[in-house]
Order: sequence, then structure tokens, then C-alpha cells
Amino acid sequence: MARLEGSTDLWVDHLLNDAGVKLDYQSSRIKNIDEALHTGSKRLNGKPGYPEYVGVVKDFLLVIEDKSSLDDHVFTKDDVITTDDPKIVPDFALNGALHYARHILERTSYKKCFAFGVSGNEKLHKITPMFVNERGDYDVLPDVESFVSFNEKNIDEYYLKEVLHEDTDEEKTTADILKDAAQLHEDLRTYGQLKDVDKPLVVSGILLALREGESRNFSIDSLTGDNVNTDGSKLMDAIKSNLRRSNVQPQTKLDKLLSQFSIIKDSAKLNTKDDRLGMTPLRYYTEFINRTIYQDIRYTNSSEDYLGRFYGEFMSYSGGDGQSLGIILTPKHVTELFCDLVDLKPTDHVFDPTCGTAGFLIAAMHNMLKQASDEQQQRDIRRNNLYGIELQDYMFTIATTNMILRGDGKSNLKNEDFLLQPATKLQTETMATVGMMNPPYSQGSKKDQDQYEINFIKHLLDSLLPGARAAVIVPQSTMVGKSKAEKQYKEAILKEHTLEGVITCNPNTFYGVGTNPVIAVFTAHEPHPANKQVKFIDFRDDGYKVSPHIGLVATSQAKDRKQYLLDVWRGNVEAPTKFCVKSTVKPTDEWLHSFYYFNDEIPADSDFDKSVGDYLDFEFSMVIADREYLFDDKAGDNDETD
Repeated sequence: MARLEGSTDLWVDHLLNDAGVKLDYQSSRIKNIDEALHTGSKRLNGKPGYPEYVGVVKDFLLVIEDKSSLDDHVFTKDDVITTDDPKIVPDFALNGALHYARHILERTSYKKCFAFGVSGNEKLHKITPMFVNERGDYDVLPDVESFVSFNEKNIDEYYLKEVLHEDTDEEKTTADILKDAAQLHEDLRTYGQLKDVDKPLVVSGILLALREGESRNFSIDSLTGDNVNTDGSKLMDAIKSNLRRSNVQPQTKLDKLLSQFSIIKDSAKLNTKDDRLGMTPLRYYTEFINRTIYQDIRYTNSSEDYLGRFYGEFMSYSGGDGQSLGIILTPKHVTELFCDLVDLKPTDHVFDPTCGTAGFLIAAMHNMLKQASDEQQQRDIRRNNLYGIELQDYMFTIATTNMILRGDGKSNLKNEDFLLQPATKLQTETMATVGMMNPPYSQGSKKDQDQYEINFIKHLLDSLLPGARAAVIVPQSTMVGKSKAEKQYKEAILKEHTLEGVITCNPNTFYGVGTNPVIAVFTAHEPHPANKQVKFIDFRDDGYKVSPHIGLVATSQAKDRKQYLLDVWRGNVEAPTKFCVKSTVKPTDEWLHSFYYFNDEIPADSDFDKSVGDYLDFEFSMVIADREYLFDDKAGDNDETD
């Protein structure tokens, strides 16, 4: 094995180790690759030559060439990467990588290769992957920040999406979910004439009844449309049994949930046979939900908030009613990112005081269960480590249903006004070491200053145990603090708590809502040190894009971008200021990357050449236009005034 030399080689080796990709350095332990490279010199003279790194992941050949200077990244002629000039190939990273890829593919049985040109250093660099097939044809792919997309877990998905341009299983599932949600929404309106607020309650109640069917205490076939013992009565009996089976306590909480589901029993429209269906709308909905969402929600091993997704779809069809209530449901990739940003542990107690459909709690539960050491710890997590508060009655009912369907956790959900609960009381009740929150948006005003998002943040931090970590997602304006009250809240936060960092998110994170969000991370009950270097990160390019008729979807770069963000957040890599600025903060500052950003990059030679070229082009065009006087020093002197 060759010895690593040079800072670029060492940095690339570090990236490979972090991504879990094992390649050989300037050698190969794979016999047929080693034999091929006996004639692989970049000088094209038939002598031995080895790339910086080479190896195999699954059935993909991986080749990496690196250079220390960004100017040596790639040489092209007529937009074609040169591989037939022995004076060029050795001097450019991407040219060398393509040369080795073609050389190995031609002499082995490998059919697929990802070749990488890497240039620069940890802070300023380019990592360009390309796909090369057995014929030597290549396709240059978007730059990456890590090799996480090319480990055994992710490489097939990357190939499927980036090379074959096909939808992944997750995207197909997303499309199916949205299609089913649209159909169910239409059917709820057409056959049930339900108000928007009642639609998710009917769905939630049916899901609980279907869950009771697993105990053989409910059957869809029992929904016969009887006028005396109605389908709604049968569903309500199953719902009541399942809530009791789930040990929902106290009785007042059980009664409140049952009252929310009462429309299922009380609506004559839902319980009367529809000639178009040949059955009651309730039976039709039950069959549809059982066939589509129930299996996904009940059995999926995912942090996906399916009920939340459906609720979001219902609201999008109803003209954004959820937005008028300040309800903005948090996407799955954000709830999962929160778990990483706070370094969630299986022993943590997680508190979401504005829990909505319980998306954060579901993500936290799945994350913690994966880390649990045994079944007893898993039971403790479900029963004792998840706490939520939701003000809206119907949202509280949906959240409770969601947690029951996911395996407990519902006993620690409360239907209360978070801001009216004393912080010391919440500290004692939850013993929370982690806070997660997406508070109501745009509800604060000079007349109701308590409803400002920044006050929700302060009250959450006050309600956590000392040293607890908290992550919140709020509009950018929250971190600006335009009003006098908001500035006072910011000052109060820094007196008692520590701001760790603020991450500017993709503007389309809440697609269709028109909110530019940021994620802020804090440590509770540790006064902010005046000299603390806070991280401000521009993560607008997060690898997610808007897909027509679907919404926000992950591109092949999403995993790579997330890994880079976490590496920077955890201090594993140094990032340029255009991505991350570290600065001390004051309450009067705008706690945003754009406020602290400064361009500290030294221009490359190519940038200088371009600037000179642009100037000469401008001067020439002015001369042609008979305006050469603009460049006359004397003319400039004559224009001076006292």
C-alpha cells in the first residue's frame, strides 16, 4: 500500500472514510484492476500508472484523481475533456480520472464507473463526478461535497436518479401518496359534504377502527348501512375500544378525543347509502383508507408523517385554510435533520410544545428507537421520552392518533395553550433535554406581542432543563426582530440561553406557503458568552427541488448536501464564508448568514484574466461608439470641480 502524501490526498482520504467508502491509494488489491493499470500511465506510454484512489462499490468501479490547485481541475477542447494528449492528461484532475476510467473499463469486465476529478483543499475545492460506461462514453454530473452518495447504501439510488433519470422508490411512493390524498379529498367532499376541518378527523377515526380490527373487534364487512345500528356507530365503538386498548388516560382526555370523532356517528350523510357507491360513504372511505394509507402508516419503518402529509394535501385543496390558522406542517427531511443537529440520544426526553400532527415527535421516536440498546429502552422511549402540546382540538386528535398508530407516546400529548403553561411546571413534567418546534407563523402583532415566534422560542428554552438542546424552524423575520418587543425577546434569550447557530433554508421548504425559513439551534439555561463564535450557514441549496404536481422532492444531491452541512456544523470540515460564517452576536444584529457574510476568497488567476478581458471588451466597445474620451486622463482632470 502506497503512503499518502500531500494535503489534498489526505483530505480526500478523510472524506472517503467519513462516507464509508473503502478505496485503495495509488494501488489496487483487486487483481484485474491492478493488471489493467500496469499499462495505465497518464503519459500514454504503456508504462504503469495508478490514480490517487481506485476500488469497487457493489458493481461500480470508482476512480479518483486529485490536484492541489483549482486551476488544474479540468482541460477541455470544444467542451470535450481531453484524454489523448500526454502533455495535458497528467496535469488535470478530471482528465486523469477519465483516462483511468476508460483504461480500466476497456481491460476488465466492469461496465459502470464513477470517475472523480478533485481539486483544491478542504475549504476551497471542486469535486466533480462523471459516469463512464463500458464504451468509454461519459456524462459529467453535478459537483458534490462528499462521497456519501457513493457508499454501498446510496450508490444504487444515485445511479438510478442521476444517470438513468428514473424516480426512486421514495419518489414513486410520494407520488402515490399525493394521488391517493387528492382522490380521498375529492371523495370526502363529493360523498360526505364534509368541512375541511372534519376531513382529517374522519380519516383519523377510521384508521383507529382499522387498528382495532387487528384485535378482531372490528370488520369492514360489518358496515352494512343498517339504519338502526349505523356504520358510524360501529366505527365509533371500534374507535372507543382502540383508544381504551391504547390506555389513553385520563378519562377527560378520552372523552375529548371521542367528542372530536363524533361527526362519524352524527352525520346522516355519512351513514346513508349513496346510490352512486352502493354503500355508505363511511364504508367506502374505510375500504379506500384500508387499501391505501393504513398499511403505509401502520407498518412502515419510517419517520414519515403520513397523516401530516395527507392533512397538508387537504389544506392545499381547500385554499390554504391551515395557513390562516398559522399551521405549517414540517417536511420529513427537516424533522430528521433536527435529530442530527441536536445530536439526539436514546436517553433524551423530547418536547414539542406546538406539535401539530406530531411530525417532530415521530421523527425523534424513530431516531431514538434505532439507537436503543434493548427492548426495555425502546419501551421507555415510547412511554416516557416524548412530550407534546397542541392547542387546536382537531390537530391534537390527529397527533394522538398518529402516535397511537406509531406505537404509543400518546399518553404524553396534551391539548393546552403552551404559552399559558408556566416554564417551571413544564420543566418538572417533561424533564426535557431536547426541544423541537415549528411554532404558529405570523400571529404576533403590537396588540398581541406574545404571539411573536421569538416569544415561542424564549418560552420553549425557559421550559427545558439546563444544558438542553433546542432546534426551531421559523421565518427569517424572526431572526431579524424588527419590532421593539421582538428585539427585547432576543436580548432576553441571550441573557439566559446560548445561540449555537442559524441555518438559512431552501425558500421552497414550505412549498406553496411563501415563507423563507431558517433553523435556529440553542443551548438552554447557559447565558450566551460575549465572545462565542456562532455559526451562520447558507443552506438554501439543500438538494431539494420543486417537482410539478408533486411538490418538494429530493434530488440525488440531497444526501451529499446534508452530509456537508452536518460536517460543517460539527466542525469536521472548514467551509468558505459563502457557506458558513462564524461571528459573535448582539441582540440588535440580524441573526442571519446574509448579515454576517463577507467574501474572503482570493480570486483565481482565471478570475483575473476574465476581469481584464471584460474591461478590454468594454473599452473596445466604447471606442467603436466614439466614446474613447472616457479613457482620457486629461478629460477626467477637466471634469473635476472644486
